[in-house]
Amino acid sequence: MKTRYIYNVTINIDDSVHDDWLHWMRTTHIPDVLATGMFDECKISKVLSDDPEGTTYAIQYIAKDRESLALYQNLFAPDLQKEHLQRYANKFVAFRTVLEIVEEF
Repeated sequence: MKTRYIYNVTINIDDSVHDDWLHWMRTTHIPDVLATGMFDECKISKVLSDDPEGTTYAIQYIAKDRESLALYQNLFAPDLQKEHLQRYANKFVAFRTVLEIVEEF
């Protein structure tokens, strides 16, 4: 069984742009990321918390393999992240992690 990887983007988005951001993520950004061909699927999860400073999501992209993930990070991520930053400057905080799936049940 091949090792699978998750590229996880956790983002807290300001309530003032939340609806626009979520629509843009669903209709533009995530389709653009998937169109790179580096990922098999994507999941959006809402982090359940009582954060008065916006809403937090975890966006999880399942990479085809480690090489695809590295290619995405080097070739595609900078431009896609720049587009996000320009559109929602000062309205979000994000951090990214790479997870190796050890086992699935």
